[in-house]
Amino acid sequence: MVQSTAETPEQYLAELPDDRRDQIEEVRDVILTNLPHGYVEQMGWGMLAYVVPLEAYPDTYNKQPLMYAALASQKNHMAVYLSNIYADEPSLDWFRQAYLATGNKLDMGKSCVRFRHLDQLPLEVIGQAIARTPLSEFIAQYERARA
Repeated sequence: MVQSTAETPEQYLAELPDDRRDQIEEVRDVILTNLPHGYVEQMGWGMLAYVVPLEAYPDTYNKQPLMYAALASQKNHMAVYLSNIYADEPSLDWFRQAYLATGNKLDMGKSCVRFRHLDQLPLEVIGQAIARTPLSEFIAQYERARA
């Protein structure tokens, strides 16, 4: 699956093959457990998205909620998207060091961390990255970037 048309996280999970569903659900649990107050889970951009709701910050350039993180099952891999570390150089440096310290190979694009199997993804580091940026700080990062 490249981009889902599911309208809810439950629909998204239901359309995944069993092996992918189990892995995505485990990463999702880590994200939800560590998600700072104020962010919400919804479907966005064809994946599970963790966003700043428009009620909290409506002044976005595209009138869509600000994406803090996301989780997706792509055709050849799964991916966690971490906008908070992409938008903040010290957080990105911390993440790379923490990830590599686990002994796992880091397969990362600008904000996406790709993995084929759950044992390739250090869930404790993902949880720490998710917990790292409170809502108000993420909004401030966005505003600095847009200035």
